[in-house]
Amino acid sequence: MLALASIYPASVRAQSNDACDRLESLRLDNTTIESAMLTPGGDFTPEGTNIHMRRLPSFCRVVGVTKPAIRFEVWLPLAGWSGRFEVVGNGGMAGVISYSTMATALRRGNVAASTDTGHVNAPGEGFDASWALDKPELIEDFGHRSLHLTTVNGKQIVRAFYGRAADHAYYAGCSKGGQQGLMEAQRYPGDFDGIVAGDPAYSWTSHYAGAHLYYAMATLKDPESYIQPAKVKLLANAVNRACDAKDGVTDGVLDDPLACHFNPEELVCKEGEDPGTCFTPKQIKAVKQIWAGARDDKGKLIMPGLVPGGEDGQGGWSSWITGSAPYKATHWQAADSFFRFMVMGDPDYDPMTFDYDRDKAMLEKLAPALDATNPDLRPFARRGAKLILYHGWSDPDISPLNTIHYYQQMENVSGPKTSDFARLFMVPGMQHCGGGPGTDIFDPVSAMERWVEKGVAPTQIIASHGGRGVVERTRPLCPYPQMAEYTGRGDVNDAHSFVCKAP
Repeated sequence: MLALASIYPASVRAQSNDACDRLESLRLDNTTIESAMLTPGGDFTPEGTNIHMRRLPSFCRVVGVTKPAIRFEVWLPLAGWSGRFEVVGNGGMAGVISYSTMATALRRGNVAASTDTGHVNAPGEGFDASWALDKPELIEDFGHRSLHLTTVNGKQIVRAFYGRAADHAYYAGCSKGGQQGLMEAQRYPGDFDGIVAGDPAYSWTSHYAGAHLYYAMATLKDPESYIQPAKVKLLANAVNRACDAKDGVTDGVLDDPLACHFNPEELVCKEGEDPGTCFTPKQIKAVKQIWAGARDDKGKLIMPGLVPGGEDGQGGWSSWITGSAPYKATHWQAADSFFRFMVMGDPDYDPMTFDYDRDKAMLEKLAPALDATNPDLRPFARRGAKLILYHGWSDPDISPLNTIHYYQQMENVSGPKTSDFARLFMVPGMQHCGGGPGTDIFDPVSAMERWVEKGVAPTQIIASHGGRGVVERTRPLCPYPQMAEYTGRGDVNDAHSFVCKAP
C-alpha cells in the first residue's frame, strides 16, 4: 500500500481500494470470492509457490472458488487497462494457477485470469491424475467446465471493478492449454473473440494412448529397445546430415520435415562397433515405430507419429522419449498416471498391459469430457471470432501432424472460408511449446489482437531464436500450407531474406 501511495493520488487510491474491496461481496453463481486485495507493483511471489514474477504493475488480485472445487484468479490492472480480458491456459494435468502467463498478460495491460481446472496436483507432479480416483466427477471440470466458468465469472468481475464490460475477450494456451482453447471454440463459441491454441492436445484420449503410452511401450516393453539418452544426439546429427540442407539453408533446422526420408537403419551397429556409438536393431525398430505412429489391429491410425528433426536438446527426445533412465521419461510418467487413475480407476494397474483394441471402451467413456475433436467451428466463425493455431515441427510430445490433420478437417467443413477465421502456423525446429533449434520466440497474441480489432489477418508472424537477450536468428512463420523460403539474397539469419510461399 505504501508503494501504491507513491504512484497514485489519494482519490484514485481510495477509489481503487474500495472497488477492489467490494469484489469480495460480489455474488456469482455457485462461486465464493475468497479474497480481493490491492497488490502493489514490483516483484510478486504468490504465497505457497516459488514462482517469482518481476516488474508487475499494481493490480487488484481476486481469488475465488466455483463449486465443487474450481479455484481461479483474476488480476485487474489499476491503471492503463487495455480494455481486454485475457484468460490463459494450463499444461499437463493442470492442477495449478498459471501465474507466469498471467503475469505476461497483466504486463500487456490486460486483465488476466486463470484456473487450476478444479483440482490440485501432487507437488512437483505436472501429470498427476490421482485426484480422479476418488472424485471422477471432477474430470468434466478438468476437460472443459472449469475454463468456461472462469471466463464467465471473470467477465462479471471485470464489469464490477471497472463499471463496464471488457471490449474484447481473448484466450491463449499451449499443450493442455491448446486443448482448452479448441474446447472453448467448439463448446462455448461465445466466450472469446480470439483464441490462440498452441501444440494442442485436442484428441486427448488418442494422444495418451497413441503417443504417451505408445512411445513408452515402443522403448520399454522390451528392455533391449530402450534408447539411452546419449544416443539421441547420434540420431539428431544423422537426420541433420541427411536433410538439413534440403530447405536451402544449413542451420540445424528442418523447415519441411516431411521432405526428410532418412532411414534410421543407417545407424545400426556393425560387427565389432562400439554399441555406444550406434543403434541396435531393436532400437532402430523403436525409432521407426515412433515416427510411424500408432495404429489399431485394423490398421486405422490412432495417433500420427513424430517427424524427423530437432530430437536433441533439453526439451527433446532425452526428456520425453528416453528420460534419464528407463521409466523416467515424461511420456511414461504421463501415461502411467492417466491410465491408472483416470482410465482404469485402479492405482495398481500396469499400463503396459493396456491393449487398445481390447480396452478402448475405457477411453471412449472419457472422450466426451476430454476430446476437442469437432472440426465444425462455424458457430464460432459466425460471431466474427478468430482462431490462431500453431505447432512446433519438432514437438516430441504431440505430433505436429495431428494439428495439421485438425486444420484440414476444418477446411473440409468450412471450405475456402476457413482462412477467414482460422490460420495455422507451423514452427520449424520448435519443440513442445518452445525450445529446440528453431525460432521459438514469437507473439501470436498481438497478431490475434490486430486481427480481431483492426481486421488485419496475419500473413506472417516474425519469430526469433536466441538466449539471454541475444537474438541469433529471425524467421517468418507462415500460414499453413505456406513455408518460409530463402530468397537467395541477404543474411540467412534475417527474416527479411525469406518469403512465405506455397509448397
